[in-house]
Amino acid sequence: MLDLPQSDNLPRGTICIEDIEIGMRRYLRKQVTDRDIALFAEVSTDRNPVHLDDAYARDTIFQGRIAHGMLTAGLISAVIGEQLPGHGSVYLGQSLKFMAPVRPGDVVLAEVTVSAVDPGRRRVTLECRCAVGDTTVLKGEALVLAPSRKFD
Repeated sequence: MLDLPQSDNLPRGTICIEDIEIGMRRYLRKQVTDRDIALFAEVSTDRNPVHLDDAYARDTIFQGRIAHGMLTAGLISAVIGEQLPGHGSVYLGQSLKFMAPVRPGDVVLAEVTVSAVDPGRRRVTLECRCAVGDTTVLKGEALVLAPSRKFD
């Protein structure tokens, strides 16, 4: 895991394709709360009791409630949509592998790193990772269309 500051998330905004370089990295940290899980269940209509019912979840392989995997994946979307490339970016694709559960109260670090840039097509490939402490809970790759100063 990177040696990142323990507090402040990075500024929000836009990085245009003309300024994106391989190796650029952005991240955010968020504590996943019971309220986040309840709201995600409401919006997504995924009310699986492993997310919402303590008694039910204790008897599962997780031995307790867990956050929805897509709630965690949504933090990757927030980094892409708010930081890198940021405002004006468009998701083209995303692969995800869920490695470990996220539990209520966990602090998730979501980070993306530029692995390829195609300036002519305005496409950026991003390695994506979420971690709780030293444990990777999600990894994947995103392909996004980045904004350009040429279209402002």
